[in-house]
Amino acid sequence: MLGELSERLRGGHQADGLPPSFRRGAAAGAVGLVLLATGLAATGRDEPDLGRFYDQRIEWAACEGTELPKDLQCGTVTVPLDYADPGKGTLELALARYRASSGDPRGSVVLNFGGPGGSGVQGLAFGREDFLGLTDDYDVVSFDPRGVGRSSPVSCGADAIGRALEATGGEETGDLRDALRQLREVAAECEKHSGPVLAHMGTVDVTRDLDVMRQALGDKKLNYLGFSYGTRLGAVYAARYPDKVGRMALDGVDTLTEPLAEQGLAGARGQQRALDNFLTWCTEELACPFGQDARTAREQVVDLVRSLDDTPVPTDFGYEFTGQDLAGAIAQGLYTKEMWPVLQRALAQLTEEGDTSGVEALASGGMAPAPAPSPAGEPPAAGPRDDEPLADEEDVPLDNLPAALMAVNCADDPDRPDEERLTRDLSRMRAAYEEASPVFGPYRLAQVVLCHGRPKGTDYIREKVKDLDTSKMLLVGTRGDPATPYHWTEQTAKRLGPSAVVLDNRGEGHTGYGSSDCVHRKIDDFLLYGSLPPSGSSCGAEDEDRI
Repeated sequence: MLGELSERLRGGHQADGLPPSFRRGAAAGAVGLVLLATGLAATGRDEPDLGRFYDQRIEWAACEGTELPKDLQCGTVTVPLDYADPGKGTLELALARYRASSGDPRGSVVLNFGGPGGSGVQGLAFGREDFLGLTDDYDVVSFDPRGVGRSSPVSCGADAIGRALEATGGEETGDLRDALRQLREVAAECEKHSGPVLAHMGTVDVTRDLDVMRQALGDKKLNYLGFSYGTRLGAVYAARYPDKVGRMALDGVDTLTEPLAEQGLAGARGQQRALDNFLTWCTEELACPFGQDARTAREQVVDLVRSLDDTPVPTDFGYEFTGQDLAGAIAQGLYTKEMWPVLQRALAQLTEEGDTSGVEALASGGMAPAPAPSPAGEPPAAGPRDDEPLADEEDVPLDNLPAALMAVNCADDPDRPDEERLTRDLSRMRAAYEEASPVFGPYRLAQVVLCHGRPKGTDYIREKVKDLDTSKMLLVGTRGDPATPYHWTEQTAKRLGPSAVVLDNRGEGHTGYGSSDCVHRKIDDFLLYGSLPPSGSSCGAEDEDRI
């Protein structure tokens, strides 16, 4: 089967039939700001040179973009490139909102969909139905964080992950120091393509942006719903601005303490478990492209990933689809059980017809990528500028999401091993990741080692985000979460202290809000009415309450 597939794939694929809504587009139109000369004092007023940022108000207008809902409004907010030196330049961040259905909203609730590296404007646009209940009382707002989407997007070039995989996946007899040299070259390429924003991509910087947004939205306190990485962002905000925390819900709780290497291993194991569960389900269906034996199906998936790594497939979008792209597509399809039939069909298209369009759509989060910004598929190099306006949608690099993910995770992780230690440990790490998952392990390891050559990350999160004195926050952990294991919810709740109220979702999938009616109701009740479940209560696998 694999030999025939390879021949079909080399002959091309059928991406042209994708509907327009699957085309990757920029999330927000560029609209202006009204800078007010007067206004109430804000948190940033303790630093006089930030006053002009805290005096902003957002001017909302109809969104200009590809296939965005007509009732979605867009705006921008300006933030310093470097909060330690605001005179260095500014960044313009893209925002979007749905207006409250009531004529007199209580304010805004801000959403972050995770990643890090996910476009909040696209997430809000395409996840519209999930959040309409919140518009009973709020304007529902999201944003492209710095370095993401149209907000000064970062890039490492088209082949960064491939080069990292090559460096970390070599033979035991290979020159490990040469591999590390190659990783440093990739780090230099990231800096070249991304420009000055790359050095200011950490979560601590984004929390400061979030507080500027809060004030620009006219809210005295931040009401917030964060998913996955968005829970880390929310927790860091709460530590930095405890008196500005309104109603905060964190779903799919991230770790605040585990080193990046351990996070990668946990993610690989969780995704492998989810893949095994999917294949058990798939092989019970006659339509399963891998037959009816789960063990054989697992072997076929591994072979398929390796085959595409050996012989990538050219696409209509200026890049080659590799086995690691397939691993990413499968990972996206495993996030919820509701996506399993979509994943099954996409894999059947790939293996039976040589059609990559379904897995390409999954790999890009449900939207096929736009054409590459240059014939070679390379994003334009970003040179230093005094100010960074919103990027045009056609200039958002194809690799923006993974490049932003790596930039933020590296900036947040203080455990940067030196060359001697990494040389000593790389073979052991490779074996551990391969054991954790032959499908997802190599990509996860590449994400970790790509921090080599970058500055050491902050220790603020590990040392300062604990024992919070804030209003109550709702933390939701899902027992079968493949990306943020449940013990991270328990770990983070204990670390945050009495402010944390835990809801145990006894279900499957990454986060609970979109897949569990019970979780959805509990979060909405808290954000809309301030009603919290008892800490330790749970939502059952079939959405019954168990308290």
